[in-house]
Amino acid sequence: MLCHIIAAIVFAQWASISLPNTPRTPDGKPDLSAPVPKTPDGKPDLSGIWRIADGKYLQNIAVELGEAPFQPWAAALYKERADALGKGRPSERCIPHGIPDGMLVRNSPFKIVQTPDVVTVLYEEFNHYRQIFTDGRGVPPETNPSWFGYSIAKWEGDTLVAQTIGFNDQSWFDDPGHPHSDALRVTERFRRLDFGRMEMQITFDDPKAYTKPWGATIPFTLLPDTELIESICENERDHGHMVGK
Repeated sequence: MLCHIIAAIVFAQWASISLPNTPRTPDGKPDLSAPVPKTPDGKPDLSGIWRIADGKYLQNIAVELGEAPFQPWAAALYKERADALGKGRPSERCIPHGIPDGMLVRNSPFKIVQTPDVVTVLYEEFNHYRQIFTDGRGVPPETNPSWFGYSIAKWEGDTLVAQTIGFNDQSWFDDPGHPHSDALRVTERFRRLDFGRMEMQITFDDPKAYTKPWGATIPFTLLPDTELIESICENERDHGHMVGK
């Protein structure tokens, strides 16, 4: 848990700047209830620095269900990880949090950069990034197993619908360790509600690890007038402190 503690310590170090595209109330404060910004082609603009609005999802991504629909081996592995309080999580070794875990760390925000052809997610923690291609391509016939997978997306009305495949089987969905296999397919539906709020409906489809698809609806809030800070995980220094935390 040290990475989470460090992130909380550096919270005050985020830059405080007045961004020109931030709508404002009469007293000059960011107007988070302002309408959803739009791109030149009229689509909702998801760009901005976001963080999860409710930390309960990091503690259990299946909180809305009570319990995920595990296959037996996945249930046993999850219990083992949870009983150990998440000891051995990939982030102890400076390995990416993966999807959706990388978006669930409340004190480590992420930045969305939206262009017509690709939506890029920049994670403050560990300086990792993810690409979601929106140029009309399909998924390649073969992908190299990876922590963030291979993502393509299209717009359905005001919602960006992303499909991701090509995962390895090493990442965790959340802090206590919901597992998955390399058969995992993830669907994310991003919808910006107003200038300061966004939600993501996420669905996990992994027949090797779960008996049926399942997921959650996760709220995010905008961090206005700021920028990400550099957050480097130094494995040889951090690991000894994080084990057992």
